[in-house]
Order: sequence, then C-alpha cells, then structure tokens
Amino acid sequence: MRHALAAVLAAGALTTAADIREPTEEPGALTPPVAEPRPHRFTRHGVTVEDPYAWLRDADYPTVDDPDVLAYLRAENAYFDAVMAPVQPLVEGLFEEIKAREKPDDASVPLRDGGYFHQWRFEAGAQYRTWTRWPVDDPESVETILDEPALADGHDYFALGSMSVSHDGRYVAYGTDTSGGERYTMRVKDLRDGSVLDERIEDTNGEAVWAADSRTFFYLVMNEQWRSHQVRRHVVGTPAEADAIVYTEADSGFWVGLAEASSKRYIVISTGDQVTSESHLLPADDPTAAPALVAARREGHDYDIDHQGDRFVIRTNDRHRNFRLAVAPQDGFQEERWESLIEGSDSVYLRAFRCFRDWIVVDERVDGVDQVRILDREGTGRHVALPEPLHTVGLGANAEYEVDEVRLNYASMVTPNTVFDYDIGKERLVTRKVREIPSGYDRGLYTSERLHAPARDGVSVPVSIVRRKDTPLDGSAPLYLYGYGAYGAAIPPSFSSTRLSLLDRGFLYAIAHVRGGGELGRGWYEQGKLAQRTNAFNDFVDVARHLVDRGFTRPGRIAIAGGSAGGELMGAVVNQAPDLWGAVAAHVPFVDVLNTMLDDTLPLTPGEWPEWGNPIEDPDAFELIRSYSPYDQLRPGAYPPMLVTAGLNDPRVTYWEPAKYVAKLRALKTDDNPLVLKTNMGAGHGGKSGRYDALYEVAEEFAFVLMTMGMARD
Repeated sequence: MRHALAAVLAAGALTTAADIREPTEEPGALTPPVAEPRPHRFTRHGVTVEDPYAWLRDADYPTVDDPDVLAYLRAENAYFDAVMAPVQPLVEGLFEEIKAREKPDDASVPLRDGGYFHQWRFEAGAQYRTWTRWPVDDPESVETILDEPALADGHDYFALGSMSVSHDGRYVAYGTDTSGGERYTMRVKDLRDGSVLDERIEDTNGEAVWAADSRTFFYLVMNEQWRSHQVRRHVVGTPAEADAIVYTEADSGFWVGLAEASSKRYIVISTGDQVTSESHLLPADDPTAAPALVAARREGHDYDIDHQGDRFVIRTNDRHRNFRLAVAPQDGFQEERWESLIEGSDSVYLRAFRCFRDWIVVDERVDGVDQVRILDREGTGRHVALPEPLHTVGLGANAEYEVDEVRLNYASMVTPNTVFDYDIGKERLVTRKVREIPSGYDRGLYTSERLHAPARDGVSVPVSIVRRKDTPLDGSAPLYLYGYGAYGAAIPPSFSSTRLSLLDRGFLYAIAHVRGGGELGRGWYEQGKLAQRTNAFNDFVDVARHLVDRGFTRPGRIAIAGGSAGGELMGAVVNQAPDLWGAVAAHVPFVDVLNTMLDDTLPLTPGEWPEWGNPIEDPDAFELIRSYSPYDQLRPGAYPPMLVTAGLNDPRVTYWEPAKYVAKLRALKTDDNPLVLKTNMGAGHGGKSGRYDALYEVAEEFAFVLMTMGMARD
C-alpha cells in the first residue's frame, strides 16, 4: 500500500523544512514546489544561452548529495503524492486489476542446451525470477542456478545483467546491479557445491562470454563515463586485478560489445556507434590469441558477423541501406571475399540473423511488418506462415546449434505473447506456450488494424490501433497515443495486459510509427534524425490530427506517452500542439538535448552525435537542436496535464533533465493543470525493478491519465 505524503513545499527557495505545509484536497489548489532560478549562461557559436536551472545538476555527479538538489527532488515527490492522493483508491484498484493479469507462478518454456534443460520461473508472488536446470535424462533432479529473490534481498533495486553457464556446466558467471546505475558486479558460482567464489569484478556491463575451456570468460568494462570501452579476460580462481586486457576502444563515441558465435567456435568483439561498426574475432579454443580484425571501420558502414561451421555470414549495409546478407569462406573473412546470399531491398529490411548448422534464420521487416525467413545453405528461403497479418515476431531463445526447429516469440495487439517452435522440415508452428491471463481475457472482444496517416510533407505514416469492438468511433472515445521514433528502433504492435485497463474503460490505443524509428527500414530511420529530426515530431502531431479527422477521437481527449527519446518526442509535441493533448506521460524524457549534446563528459554524448549532430563543432547542428530541444523551447502559455518521471541513478537520461524541464515549465505555464515530477531515488532508466513494483508505476500513470481527463470514476 502506498500512502501520499501530506506535505508539499510552498513557493520560494527550497532551503528549510519551514517551507512545508499541508496540501488541500483539490489538486488544483495545491501549491507546487518552486526551484529557485539561479543565473547561469554560456555562449557558443556567438549565441548566449540562459540556463537558470543548471544548478540542479549536482557538481559531484554521479554522486548526488547536494542538499538543495535533493530537497527539490524530494519536494517534487511529496507534491506528486499529494496530487495523487484523491485518486489513491483508483491507483490501488488499477494495480490489483493489472496484477491479477499476471500469473503468480509463471515459468518459461524449458530450453535445451547440451545435457540440460534450463528454465526460469516466478514463485507465487515473487518479484524476481529463479533460474533452474535439470539433466535431460533426469527431469526430477532440478537444481537452482541463481536465486534472484535471494540476491535482491535487502535492496530497493535489483537487476540481473546476464547469467552465462560455462560449456562444461560447472560455473555460472553473472552480473548484478543494485542501484539502477547499470554498473554490474560480476561474480562466479560453482554449481557443483553452490559456493560463490571470492573474485568480484566491478564496473562491468554484466555480461560474460565463456571460452571453450570453461575456465576462461571475457567481459566488458565500463569507464568513468559509463561507456563499455574494454574487453578483459578472466580465469576462474584468479584475482580480477590480474585480468588481461584483450581490446580497448580509443574512440570516445564507440561502444564495445561481446558475443559468442552461433557455432561456439569464435568470440566476437564488436564496436561502433549509431552508424558505423567494426568487428574482431577470437578463436574460442585459444583465449589468449590476439583478436583478428574482420573489416576496418569506415564511416557509415554497419555490419555484424556470425560463424556457420565452415564459413562466415555477414549482414552489411555496404551496398544497400536495408542491408544484404553475405558469406565468406572459413579461410578468409576479409571484406573483399564477401559474396551475397541475399541482396538488399527497398521493401525488405534485414534486421538480424542467426546461424544454425544447416540453416540461417533471418529477422526481417517486410513493408513494415515483422517476418521470419528460413534460408538453407544455398540461400533458398521461405517465410514462416503466421496466423495474423498485423503482428510482431522474432527469434526467441535458441541455445543449440545443430537443430531442425527454431524457437520464435510471437504476439499481436490482440494475441498474448506466444512461444512457438517452428519445425523447419514440416514447415509448421508448434505452440509451446501462450501467455496466461489469470483474471480472464476474451480475445474476441478486441480488434486491431493498421492505418496510414498523411504527414504534412505527404509521407504516409503507419499507425497501429487496438480497441474493444464496442468502443464508439464517433469522436467521443478517448485515445492513448504512444510514440518513440529514434535510433532506428521500431515499436512493435505487440500485446500488453496492462493496456486492457484502458481499453476496457473505452480508450483506443494507438502507436504512431513515426520517422526516426525502423518500422519501414533504414531510410525511415534516416528521415527522422540529424537535420530531419523534426519529421518525427511532425509525424506524431499529424497522426493525432488524422485520427481526429477520421472520427476516432477529438482534441483534448488524447493522452500521449513516450519514454527516453520518446520523452523528447513528448516534450516537442507538447510545445508544438499543446491543445491537442488531454494528458501527457513523459518517462525519463530526453528533454535537455542541447546541454547534453554540448557536454562530451557525459556517457552517451559522443556516441550520440551521429544521431543528433555535434553542436560543439557544428553551428548548424547547434541551431537545429536549439530550435527543437523541449527544454530550450518552453515558452509562457497553457500546457496540458503532465506526469514526468526520472531516475536518480539513470546513466542514460540523467535525472536533472526532467528536473530542469519541470522546474522551468512551472515558472512559465499559465494554466492550473497538474504538472508532477516523480523521481525514483533508488532506481535508474527503467524505473522500479521488481515485476509488481513496475506494475504499480503503470497503475499510477493510468490513474493520472484518468484523473486529468475526467474519468477517475470510470
């Protein structure tokens, strides 16, 4: 049970507890906290920028102990609780409703890996998973590999970075984060006796890849700027201080990745930014060997490589921006020896692939819809026949290499998450699991469709919509519109059990697949970045207006939501068309774009310049970013009700971005609509970590939307 704090800070500087007073019953009558503006300015490219809330960034970051900063964040949290107090019963009711759709003792489909089946499960009521295994020939001998609830005990936040079992099955290497800062501590557990070894490896990304000897593993080190910049090699039983450096990335904009080839014969070290990549290979049976370069980096060339027994398979955009699939012989993976297996296509976006002994499985997006293609060794392929035209599908967990069936994850906006095994020889799907909704779900009550909305420049923008069949389409229904539109990431038309709480209250739910995402291929992404970034914002507004014109809803009845770069989208569209929106949820929003892209000491900034531009060196990029950065473009006027969230330990969108945004907006807004900021003081980018704690935050968002749109009793 969550209780609202019966105090909010009065107007004025946040300095003493004497400024705290009891809130009144009505949210509109509450006095919100006020962050004191403090003079701060800088000049770049001949332009002077005023930033009176720059002080909200703690000078000692990543340590945050400035008493004024903490006082403001806590005051905003108190105000959030006070504003939400009148609808607290609704929050609790929504939470119980949403929680009832979660299977208390859920478990994954068992996955075979060598001589064992592996499975995770939630014990009834548990916030975290327990990971188990049992011998293939002895299903009764179940042993626990990792007990997340035990590891999380005593921590407000817990995340398991990865769990990697050595090839001989003896050891498990795993990483844990107990702050939300995404710096994981690696440990090693001996599964023979359950003991955790003495070695601790700090400041990793939480992942480990084992060499063939099952005594050596590789891992990634995070530097002070929270960039994975180095690969190190660890031998079980030796001190971490003795770990050898295998690879170091000198480019401050490149991040290093680590993976095992499908054949398990190579370790793949990858490095890159948003548009350029480079890979190196290590033989898994010779962990002390020097990494071998595959293809030297050149700007704009993005590729990845896998190994298929006697050859290499490469996905590359060297000839087509939607990528082609190429092969290279075992004795030479150099770029000049890459021969096409699948050529690039304007209508087919090759998203990812995985090699098996006799097959290559390709995740594609064909005319904006996910597909899976199975290729034989000669490149002859067929698509997996799927049950619905509008869906999301992709490779699931596949541990073994020599197989005749592959595991797929499938869902649609009306079909719960489904695990299929696809029998390649028989060309048929075998259902292994359909997500259970314990409180009940009748698929026949709902319908989904794909529309296309005309953008102001004539481009057609896809829109995925789901609703109850009995929801009126006369303009009276409220609409919840979601968007992201960055990094080439697509928002899939997938299933959400939490969404049912809105649909059953008469909402339509829509996803605007705006430019900047990858729904329609690489070109769709490129049309929403750098100099064309504002296309993403315009698309979102134009989608909303089209849905109004089509009679789905009306202005003021549209709730909108997005997180991270999608939170930047929220800030931009609020500035562009504030009258359209009835409520806004901006989660960990990237709203202080100019200041962040000007600060190359922040972890993400150098690697983000290919996405947003480099305003340090480029005056045109400076002016463009300043022209749309939500924080910089706030002006006096009326704004819709807004819920903004932040994570104190968030390394991706630092807490001061949403804090500064709310502080400035409070000083400029001329309306009485609620504006609330909730900062998770012990979490990061993803909010609360426990499965039920995360659902509670969804309930809070939905209650805020219902309250501010006059539907709190619905």
